[in-house]
Amino acid sequence: MAIIINLDVEMAKNKISLTELSARVGISMTNLSLLKTGKVKGVRFDTLEALCRELNCKPGDILDYKEDV
Repeated sequence: MAIIINLDVEMAKNKISLTELSARVGISMTNLSLLKTGKVKGVRFDTLEALCRELNCKPGDILDYKEDV
């Protein structure tokens, strides 16, 4: 997949667990885990906004693009 999810990196930078981020953002741990591992087809902008707010980052810190070769 060309879109890379760096949620785990941002979580490590902020020293926040999946459980804590889930509670703060209001997303189930299952859905957050699926997003973290890149097993989702999309993400809502309000979800991305909430993640950025809690992780003090920008969308580009969580999502990256790498061309398939």
